[in-house]
Amino acid sequence: MRRLHRSLLAAALSKPLCRRRPRPALHHRSPLRPHQSLPFSTRALATPLPTPDAAPTALTTPPPTPSAAPTSQPTALASLEAAERKEAAGDHQEALDLALKALGPLQDSHGGWSLPVARALRLAGAAAFRLNLLNDSLDSLEAAAEIVDSLLGAGAEAATVGAAVLEQLARTKTAMGRRWDAVADLRRALDLKRRVLDGGCADACRDVAEAYVGVLCFDKALPLCLKALEITVKRFGDGSAEVAKVRQILMVAYTGLGRNEEALEQNKLLRMVYEGLGMDVELSLAEIDGAGLSILLGRTEDAMNDLKKVMNRASKDSEERALAFVTMAKILCSQERLSDSRRCLEIARETLDSKRSANPERTAGAYTEISMLYESMTEFEMSLCLMKKTLAFLERVPGMHHIQGSISARLGWLLLLTKRVDEAVPLLEKAVEKLKNCFGPLHFGLGFAYKHLGEANLELNQLDAAVKFFVLASDIITAAFGPKHEDSIEILQLIANAYGLMGSYKHAEDYQLRVIAAYESCGPDMSYEQREARRLLEQLRKKAEGSPHAVFPANSLPVLPQDRE
Repeated sequence: MRRLHRSLLAAALSKPLCRRRPRPALHHRSPLRPHQSLPFSTRALATPLPTPDAAPTALTTPPPTPSAAPTSQPTALASLEAAERKEAAGDHQEALDLALKALGPLQDSHGGWSLPVARALRLAGAAAFRLNLLNDSLDSLEAAAEIVDSLLGAGAEAATVGAAVLEQLARTKTAMGRRWDAVADLRRALDLKRRVLDGGCADACRDVAEAYVGVLCFDKALPLCLKALEITVKRFGDGSAEVAKVRQILMVAYTGLGRNEEALEQNKLLRMVYEGLGMDVELSLAEIDGAGLSILLGRTEDAMNDLKKVMNRASKDSEERALAFVTMAKILCSQERLSDSRRCLEIARETLDSKRSANPERTAGAYTEISMLYESMTEFEMSLCLMKKTLAFLERVPGMHHIQGSISARLGWLLLLTKRVDEAVPLLEKAVEKLKNCFGPLHFGLGFAYKHLGEANLELNQLDAAVKFFVLASDIITAAFGPKHEDSIEILQLIANAYGLMGSYKHAEDYQLRVIAAYESCGPDMSYEQREARRLLEQLRKKAEGSPHAVFPANSLPVLPQDRE
């Protein structure tokens, strides 16, 4: 059955619901003023969007006729309040039905561009979200957001409703894999809350900080996290579970910024809280995180001691003990004790395979870590097997698009490395889509996915596509790491190589000169690379002149002379 046309009153309707109830009739829409465009989901509003310079009293429509007001307004508001009670009680289907039922009368009594209509749309969007009707939820919430945007000058109530709409919109977008867009909505919700709350917003600051950490914007997360910590300590005390939640996010933010000593300090404070509260599982997980930080700081003995504490405390078949074995395997692998490392990984896998985790993200992270350790031991088939298994597991778990994107990129690269190019391409394309939606258009991981797609197309002799992906990769990687970084220079060389294979020698020479300039800017430490880049430039020029003995790119073969009889 085809999806219903998007409209305000049908925004939260879904395919199953439309069999239960005929589609609501839409009111005739007043013609829009010139130069005023509205998204399709709000075009059914009976009242045109108010002008910015209108008086506050003009934000809603004129009162309805006396005959309509006494009956429609109380009934509509009663339906809305009943829907809110049903949603609070967890009856999402009934809440959705009542919210939809209230929309038409609310439009009659208050006008389409009004707070009651926005509240009803927010409620319908929230209920649809919990019923996993994500597209319907998005339609409804985007309509609510635009209505609230037009009313934000109307006072505290509009700001409060607006914040609620944007927070729910962020949840829906996150569930759809659009984390990058969701962060902007959460940030706007926080700004609205700050208008009406003087000393609060600790939870909102923490949520936005966590969202920024989730898209790897650690610099933006840090000040919000410190603000949330300050407010939460004053409210609940330094030894509270609420403070522990904030310290956990702060630890991750410091780690992402490379400030590992400060991250370890937060980890120690976190452990003290969990120990004081008797939260043994959380304490073990914090000790594993602390061991990971000690590894980054080169303190493997401290890391081992933390892991031994976990193993002594945790039960034999517990998830935290399995995670401790994974971290121990990492230490042993770095010490080239490969057989011991493999044994730790086998123990961890036996436990993880036999348990149904309450935290799918943590389990996926553990399997990914195991697969990467096998990869570092050059056991590529085992690594591939585990990555495919993890990806299949994540397909069944909602809201895991960001991890799916990262694993798809890694798996695609590994398939490319093992010469399975046809299998690699669809995974890399999937990775590009998910990484872009989850982490934004300039995330370094997206740059490497583009790079690997370019390499795959080079292998398939799709040279135009290869150049396109290499150029996209170059823009992102150079922005992320700077023009002197080895990955930034390598991408320029790949573009020069691709143009050389195409026979576009002028473009190839331009990029080869950029490679030389980049190495020269790095100073004398790169003298060997400078010489090699210049040698390749000479080979390229000879090839452009038609020399059969020229070798460009570096891994190509010269044209062999013909055998003479």
